[in-house]
Amino acid sequence: MSHRIAQLIPAIASVALLLFSTAVPAQVAEKRTLTLAGAEKVVAAALSEARRLKTTGAVAVVDDGGNLLALSRIDGTFAAAGRISTGKARTAALFKKPTRAFEEIIGKGRTAMIALEDFTPLEGGIPLTVDGQIVGAVGVSGAASAQQDEELAVVAAAALSVPVSPRGEATVTIVPHDKVAAAFQRGSPLLEVADYKVHASHRSGPGQVEIHTYDTDIIHVLKGQATLVTGGTVVAAQTVQPEEIRGTSVQGGEARQITAGDVVVVPNGVPHWFRDVPGPLDYYVVKVRAQNGSMP
Repeated sequence: MSHRIAQLIPAIASVALLLFSTAVPAQVAEKRTLTLAGAEKVVAAALSEARRLKTTGAVAVVDDGGNLLALSRIDGTFAAAGRISTGKARTAALFKKPTRAFEEIIGKGRTAMIALEDFTPLEGGIPLTVDGQIVGAVGVSGAASAQQDEELAVVAAAALSVPVSPRGEATVTIVPHDKVAAAFQRGSPLLEVADYKVHASHRSGPGQVEIHTYDTDIIHVLKGQATLVTGGTVVAAQTVQPEEIRGTSVQGGEARQITAGDVVVVPNGVPHWFRDVPGPLDYYVVKVRAQNGSMP
């Protein structure tokens, strides 16, 4: 009998090993991880939008465990904004919801929630999602209003909205129509990635002269009309952020009337100025970055 058992031991061991090896994969899940480069990209998108809106703010990005990866504060922002933005980001990541939801719940009477540990139920925290997985969150504090805190956070979160698959193929991205409509109301980016940006732009009057050192603007007018001046010499030119120059007007240049349906391509380095805007003007801008440039 003992000889028979000895003969069966190798077979039993093989079956046990097979069962164990097939069970292990079910105990381990693959997950996306937010890197430092990804966190810095999110921060850069928020800061860029804040500067465009001429507002202040602190931006914090955490991973899915609520651990701080990146934090930046625009000059002139109140000192506590850094701590508050981190709290908003941590709350959005750990609870996997925008922090505005908790502010609304507490506002309706569920005040016991404020007793939760490490909890900042203030508008301005947005989870970061890649391929359907929450990889972290971004928090913004210190902008002109709580609503603007959230708007900046939404723009920042969109910076991660075009993931790359393991095979290196870009994933198709669809921006829902309601988000597009909301973006046109305030004039804000729809998408910002390494090689290009897509902005939903809205104007109700003339703006500054703009020069983009590396970005070529492809403009498609959807509604309204304007006088667009291109070329010439910029008056009172100043660098407002890396690779971005602004001015008050243009000497010389060529004036063109643009209207709904027109497409205008403004190469990088060319001054352009919406000089006259008699009424609401909505237009898409696709910003294509030159190969020798880098995203701000």
